Amino acid sequence: MANDGGKSSSTQELATEGYKHLENTIEAAYQILFSMNDELCNPSLWSSWSTTMTTMISNGIDASSEIGSGGGGGGALDEARLQYKSAIASLRIVLTAIPISQEKEREHDVGSETGGSESQAHNSEMEMLEERVAKLKMRKKDRIERQSTDKIVI
Repeated sequence: MANDGGKSSSTQELATEGYKHLENTIEAAYQILFSMNDELCNPSLWSSWSTTMTTMISNGIDASSEIGSGGGGGGALDEARLQYKSAIASLRIVLTAIPISQEKEREHDVGSETGGSESQAHNSEMEMLEERVAKLKMRKKDRIERQSTDKIVI
């Protein structure tokens, strides 16, 4: 919704979308932890990891930069990392759009309060209609009261 081709979203819609992205972020973070736990608890991955590290060190490759880039991670962990990064990016977009949406809503509210003769004409027409409704309700109430007193007298 935040990136919907120029169509502005309400703050409420953005908050709902942001909440969904936050849930996705939490789920992806949980997946990362779960995948890391699986890899740490799986001894077969340790030996392949240590063999890879030994080979990299003996070949003069900087192992620390390779680890940081995810070279030793498994498929599930890498996928969870990508999901996390995507969810964070989406969440950031929505969080950036919320203040813009709030500002637009404030401008619209101020514009409708002070804006134009059309808005003032609409407001005065609404007031006239409300007064008329109130008068009609009073007449109806008076008729009902008269009818009930007429029945009592008879």
